[in-house]
Amino acid sequence: MRLSESLALTISGGGPESFETFRKHINPQWVEEALTATESQSVRERRLPASQVVWLVIGMGLFRDLPVDELVDRLGLAKPVPNGKPMARSAIADARGALGDNAMEWLYRRCSGRWGHASADRQRWRGLALYGVDGTTERVPDSDDNRDHFGSPTAGAVRGAGGYPQVRIVGLMALRSHLMVDVQFGPYTKSELAYAKELWSSVPDHSLTILDRAFLSAGVLIPLASKGMNRHWLTRAKSNTQYRVVRKLGRKDDLVEIRVTPEARKKDPTLPEVWYVRAIRYTRKGFREQVLLTSLLDPDAYPREEVIELYHERWELELGFDEIKTEMLDREEAIRSQTPLRIYQEV
Repeated sequence: MRLSESLALTISGGGPESFETFRKHINPQWVEEALTATESQSVRERRLPASQVVWLVIGMGLFRDLPVDELVDRLGLAKPVPNGKPMARSAIADARGALGDNAMEWLYRRCSGRWGHASADRQRWRGLALYGVDGTTERVPDSDDNRDHFGSPTAGAVRGAGGYPQVRIVGLMALRSHLMVDVQFGPYTKSELAYAKELWSSVPDHSLTILDRAFLSAGVLIPLASKGMNRHWLTRAKSNTQYRVVRKLGRKDDLVEIRVTPEARKKDPTLPEVWYVRAIRYTRKGFREQVLLTSLLDPDAYPREEVIELYHERWELELGFDEIKTEMLDREEAIRSQTPLRIYQEV
């Protein structure tokens, strides 16, 4: 029986529709290409070959209530043996270890490029594809290996480390479709800003990336705009952001100069001494005045009122995270692996 048929027959409730949706869009040839490109093909004959392990990992994300060995059995992923004995969990773990995480990353990027960037391209604002960047965390099982690699939040000297190790995740999302087009993740101890900078190679030209003010940093935003063609950013000023008005662009709309700190220039000598951005001030009834900062310097091409409304689409990213963590994952423990390699594979 084909895997797709087995899935449809053996998983009850909403399961088969969920998995079959993926099967319709994830071309099995992409799986083979992922394995070939990352040299992850099974070298010797295995009961659970690499191509089936890929589908197992996808199934683990969709059917979290099923133990891994039961999932392998019910989906018919393992080659049958004469005695009909199901695969042992240790053998499944070995098969996942042999696959590694590179093939899953390759397949993810193929899917995100096909789905996410295409959706952003279809829903442009004034010629710019709209993206958002923000961070989140996910608990992982409290094994010694996971705690050593990922670390965890601390509750001070008295309470000590957090109850679970956590993986820090920073995503690049197509805002109007909620599709995650790229993600960087790893130890909790690494900052969101550092992960964000690793996303910029995935930001296309002729785009606008909207960010939370926590990402307002010359070392983060200047490379985003400068290392591409017509790549822009939009964020909100912090309460302590200081700037000097250079020229009035319109009502509550200025070209301003921000000095880049010596610390930032020491980390990245390519940064300029001063940074020219646009500052848009606005007030919503019942709230104090806010300041938006952006690389969209042309007030005619990018009108002030539209930029103000556009900034609030940043919350679409929060809704996207909510769809994944609350609606799809039910706020339950989603990552089940005991070792960092398999955590990377799952994420």
